[in-house]
Amino acid sequence: MSRITLTGKGRRWIESGHPWAFADDLAASEAEPGELVLVEGPNGKHLGYGLYSRGSKIAVRLVTRAQERPERGFWQARVERALAARARMGLLGERDACRLIGGDADGIPGLVVDRYAGVLVTQCGTQAADRMRDLVLELVEAALPWRATACVDRSDSGVRKLEGLEKRVEVVRGELPRELVVDDGLVQYEVDVLAGHKTGHYLDQRDNRRRAARLAQGGRVLDAFCYDGLFGIACALAGARAVVGLDQSAAALERARRNAERNGVADKLTTERADVLDALRAQPAASYELAIVDPPAFARNRQELAGAARGYGELNRRALGLVAEGGHLVSASCSYNVKPELFVGYLRDAAARAGRAVWLEELCGASPDHPQLLTLPETAYLKCAFLRVGPPALARAQATDTMPSTAPVSDA
Repeated sequence: MSRITLTGKGRRWIESGHPWAFADDLAASEAEPGELVLVEGPNGKHLGYGLYSRGSKIAVRLVTRAQERPERGFWQARVERALAARARMGLLGERDACRLIGGDADGIPGLVVDRYAGVLVTQCGTQAADRMRDLVLELVEAALPWRATACVDRSDSGVRKLEGLEKRVEVVRGELPRELVVDDGLVQYEVDVLAGHKTGHYLDQRDNRRRAARLAQGGRVLDAFCYDGLFGIACALAGARAVVGLDQSAAALERARRNAERNGVADKLTTERADVLDALRAQPAASYELAIVDPPAFARNRQELAGAARGYGELNRRALGLVAEGGHLVSASCSYNVKPELFVGYLRDAAARAGRAVWLEELCGASPDHPQLLTLPETAYLKCAFLRVGPPALARAQATDTMPSTAPVSDA
């Protein structure tokens, strides 16, 4: 039987509740990459079973602490538990979209399954997930209340390089419709599952779009890093007077315009292809009642935190200057390494530099179909702050544009 022996430090870490063991915590290994392995402490104590990755910093991802080796029924129960949770959330309607399997948070490490109407899209981020893909897709299809029309593999994220894996995009089975359109109960939108960001869209912001829309009635809205325009379109549907969408991707902006037409709000949406930070500099002060900034990750590792602090600070300072008194800023960070307290600190500093009184009304995370496993804090990555913006709070002049920004403007 394949097995991994941990050091004393690794054993203590696993026994603390965290399901990952790192490469430095391995005392010995008798396993092939991607195998399900028995995990033991240095004295032979049984710790459970996990999935092994050779070459990755995360060497073992524990899937159970039980004595019994996981077999097909074990994985079937995991899949059915995850889908039952989505059913309770009301997310299994035939035209809806959601995350069905959330990787490590749902006990199936490294493997994500999203659905867009009848199309399943999987993303494998580990050696073990590559091995398990077909089994998990089979179990998901068997548990769904409707028949999937196609399955797509979007295993092209940068994390695969850390596992020594090549990127892969393919239609596993079935046939994609000429136009794939989702109806999530608020917005109808087009999805490109082969070339769109992530698995095709940003499903984790679903609930935050609804929250933002409630602030938009009768106002002017700025949707920066708008991608396919869903924040802005949701605001237009809720009664916004006008929406300006900024992004650097021409393809995304084309989809945003089509999505606006599909939802009957094309007359309210104006799009501009631009470097977002440059575009914010050019906007008149206090010209919006609601500004939304949802940039790509600024800190993909701890070494990038200093740049992230500058980037988030400059971006939000400029955005705050565009919000009229009594309006709102919705600001997001999808960087796990930027902890909530750090992000709020960046926003606090941005408010001080902008010379505005700002109140944090709500700090939200991802939609619940992107679950947070309490013993795995890495599954809590998204922060979305809802800020009320008041009048100038400082007697001194507002900060000048002297601070250089290292913030990226798009990952398109």
